[in-house]
Amino acid sequence: MKVVIIGGGAGGLSTASNIKKYNDKAEITVITRDKNVAYSPCAIPYVLSGDVENFDDIIMHQPEEYQERGITVLTEAEVLEIEKELNKIKYVQKRDKIRHERELDYDYLVLATGGAPFIPPVKGANLKGVFTIRTINDGFKIKKWAEKSQKAVVVGAGLIGLETAYGLKKMGLDVVVAEMVSQIVPRLLDPSMARLVQNYLEKEGIRVILGSSIEKILGSKEVEGVHLGDEIIEADLVIMATGVRPETHLAEYIGCELGKWAIKVNEKMETSIPGIYAVGDCVEVTDAITGHPTQSPLGSTAVRQAKIAAKNIVGLSVEVKPVLNATVAKIGALEFGAVGLTKTVATHNGIFVIAGKKRALTKARYYPGAKRIDVKMVCNLQGRIIGCQIVAEERVAERVDTMALAIAKKVTCYELANMEFSYAPPVSMVIDPIILAAENACEKLKEIGG
Repeated sequence: MKVVIIGGGAGGLSTASNIKKYNDKAEITVITRDKNVAYSPCAIPYVLSGDVENFDDIIMHQPEEYQERGITVLTEAEVLEIEKELNKIKYVQKRDKIRHERELDYDYLVLATGGAPFIPPVKGANLKGVFTIRTINDGFKIKKWAEKSQKAVVVGAGLIGLETAYGLKKMGLDVVVAEMVSQIVPRLLDPSMARLVQNYLEKEGIRVILGSSIEKILGSKEVEGVHLGDEIIEADLVIMATGVRPETHLAEYIGCELGKWAIKVNEKMETSIPGIYAVGDCVEVTDAITGHPTQSPLGSTAVRQAKIAAKNIVGLSVEVKPVLNATVAKIGALEFGAVGLTKTVATHNGIFVIAGKKRALTKARYYPGAKRIDVKMVCNLQGRIIGCQIVAEERVAERVDTMALAIAKKVTCYELANMEFSYAPPVSMVIDPIILAAENACEKLKEIGG
């Protein structure tokens, strides 16, 4: 069995490893445009902040290590053509500045092409000192440029934008974050919870500007500033963290059906063309709450999809599950995370909801080091929990994971409020904050006759 995988990120390499796990005789070739493989793009901001010492530390495997396991990884290579009728691809690979064109046959093809940074059509976006942040090479360039810079503007207040802003601040730069909508991380948090994160960023010395679009980037050869709304902001470094768009051009080229957001796949991760699969940021997924197609640009999602695709390729019939997009982030001392729908998104989808809220502590009140924790729990009018958001300086991830399980199992706030949780003063309150938020949700439902 010959398998060709296009893309060397989490989705592509996990698919390769899992196929090899179930079929050691499979001939697997991974083709990637990148020079490096098996690294975590999510870790790039943490190299900037100094939490991770250097970029080499976030590269987990080299191509030679895959070769030892019988997986061929072709770096700095690009697919030129896919002949689906002949199960053949043509690709070009650069070696010693020479372009080598070759062909490969396949029995199965996996598209793991990921996503590409979206850059809005802004004048000056091509100036020196303007960067996107997607690959490890981007990280190298940003760090080198930042070392000679003083003022940075990060355009976009999603997770990567905020983590990068904090990293640049730790490098000693004056940092401004600009977001065109009225809050930061709008896909993850409701406005009141987002404000808690914004307050922390501002306390750390990062200026946040909301509700203003970037008009143009100023400068002749190198960036000198940003025209933002009615304000001119001086800058010698600009990060365009304005989102990522799925890379679907190869899928379109060979006639794969596209959905609303990206490549459309079935429950086995197979595209509309038999024998061709797709995983990762380039595919659309189904939201577990709304049932609607959505995106899930998370490494954790890509790895789960890779396992499903691999098992089906080797003949094990398994199906992918809809997503809840459980997410957690850490900026400086602050952790925040969410799973399921925000109240804003639920309302936008026509779901009537209430929200239980609680501000509590991560440990017993008297125990040294107790941190404030804010929990918001979103429930429909029948009490079923459909979302949760948490902000604190510790122990957010495990609570987000707990809520992911509760939402997946369709637990109600009434059931959660009566569940048994562990307790010890150094690690928890006698009643966990998520239980307290569930109790508040029950009270609100009672008020409206739910």
